[in-house]
Amino acid sequence: MTSIQRHVSDDEMQKAIQGGITFKGAKLKGPAKEEKVKTKAKKKTYITGTHGSASARHKAEIRQRRANRHKNK
Repeated sequence: MTSIQRHVSDDEMQKAIQGGITFKGAKLKGPAKEEKVKTKAKKKTYITGTHGSASARHKAEIRQRRANRHKNK
């Protein structure tokens, strides 16, 4: 197995010895953000059709039928 070595000049070596070597760490990540609901289709009242919209009730009915489609087997 061969190792790759970098040849360092005398000037660089003196700077490292006198000033030290600084290793930069990874950037800190901010706190995790909570995902916000951006569409009506993902809100609980819209999914269940309880907020009164006819289209929401109809979509909720379709989802319910789809969920119950394979329960009889």
